[in-house]
Amino acid sequence: MVKFTKSFKPKQENGKERRKWSSWWLIGASAAVVLAVIAAGAVSPMAASKIGFLVSSNYKSCQCSSAQDTGKYKGMIEDCCCDYESVDSVNGEVLHPLLQELVTTPFFRYFKVKLWCDCPFWPDDGMCRLRDCSVCECPENEFPETFKKPFHRGLPADDLVCQEGKPQAAVDRTLDSRAFRGWIETDNPWTNDDETDNGELTYVNLLLNPERYTGYAGSSARRIWDAVYSENCPKYASGEICQEKKVLYKLISGLHSSISIHIAADYLLDESTNKWGQNLELMYDRVLRYPDRVRNLYFTFLFVLRAMTKAADYLEQAEYDTGNNTEDLKTQSLVRQLLYNPKLQAACPLPFDEAKLWQGQSGPELKQQIQKQFRNISALMDCVSCEKCRLWGKLQVLGLGTALKILFSVDGQNQPSESPQLQRNEVIALVNLLNRLSESVKYVSEQGPSIEKIMSKQISDSSEPKHGSTWKRAGESLFQLW
Repeated sequence: MVKFTKSFKPKQENGKERRKWSSWWLIGASAAVVLAVIAAGAVSPMAASKIGFLVSSNYKSCQCSSAQDTGKYKGMIEDCCCDYESVDSVNGEVLHPLLQELVTTPFFRYFKVKLWCDCPFWPDDGMCRLRDCSVCECPENEFPETFKKPFHRGLPADDLVCQEGKPQAAVDRTLDSRAFRGWIETDNPWTNDDETDNGELTYVNLLLNPERYTGYAGSSARRIWDAVYSENCPKYASGEICQEKKVLYKLISGLHSSISIHIAADYLLDESTNKWGQNLELMYDRVLRYPDRVRNLYFTFLFVLRAMTKAADYLEQAEYDTGNNTEDLKTQSLVRQLLYNPKLQAACPLPFDEAKLWQGQSGPELKQQIQKQFRNISALMDCVSCEKCRLWGKLQVLGLGTALKILFSVDGQNQPSESPQLQRNEVIALVNLLNRLSESVKYVSEQGPSIEKIMSKQISDSSEPKHGSTWKRAGESLFQLW
């Protein structure tokens, strides 16, 4: 296993300085060409934005700032190529508003999921306390007609079934350089569910089934996370410098933090009066008091964002067809604004550098091991007793599995694949996951400091623990999943 050193140092030797300035000179020259083309009116603003995106994304190595951390969440995000301040800024100004609008469109609001499954690891013995735990399924006439059409399976060009064994009789299927070839029926090697099995799948309107507190708690919920962390995603040892061994734990920890934030942000404070609101104690106890959980949240956000930008050509060309032409054009426009936004490209051109992973002789073997562990985590979602929790668990795990598929897929020559084929449901899960993470990052950035001050004051003002119902329920909720 090749060990990776940090990608930036406070001081560099003269030769390295010259190479760095040479690299920046090339970037500056490229930028000047782009600006000149724009000034000449030769390309549209969107095309110019795409050119800028290609310039930045082709510059492979992370250009990390040499600034050291000057605060709790300042400076560079560990194992990423962006700093906290830039991420907070571009998320608040660009990503969050676009994603919030995108997930309400007809294409992205309907998710296909297998809600009722047998747990492959233990008998289902959990109970859900609230009606809010159940999922409202879509009637046949609600979700788009285009979603009911069978996927295109496609016959590979080298298939000789129809050619009587004669390769010269095969038709050349090459069309153009388009990345998107239509929605296909394909399984995700990173997840457990068979996405091609439509028999037991149902469509769910995500807007009618928000991720929030459900009352799912106790030993059943605790057993899920115990199985995730202890058996499939152990925390890496202190001082571990092999980045591959960190990735899976940090992704799951970041996802866990995001889920906890959404529970605390939309919490049933008083069941007798059906009063919902923010549970600051739970937010602090579950996430904010642990800096590593916040850092892992940012890491997961940038990891998924990188998958989106890497699949930009595919996602731009994809058909977001629901039968509503006005809404479909709006969806396509929002996707392009998200993928090629100049502010995003300037602030964080390469959110995560996946090219550094799986190097050395043991790289492929380690990748297979982590893929197997993630598939087990995916299978554990069938053991979640709460229906709504299972819905959001499956969606977000599929979204994360799709990001892994995009970043770590290989072609027939075992080389990184530039445009892996995606199923419609995978793209829906990916975008909704990015929106969930974006919401969590925004919440932590804007409200985290004030919540920490409030909780610190309450803790210092009281020498004895509170015994009120809210504190008691917050303590119980430490073991809930959603």
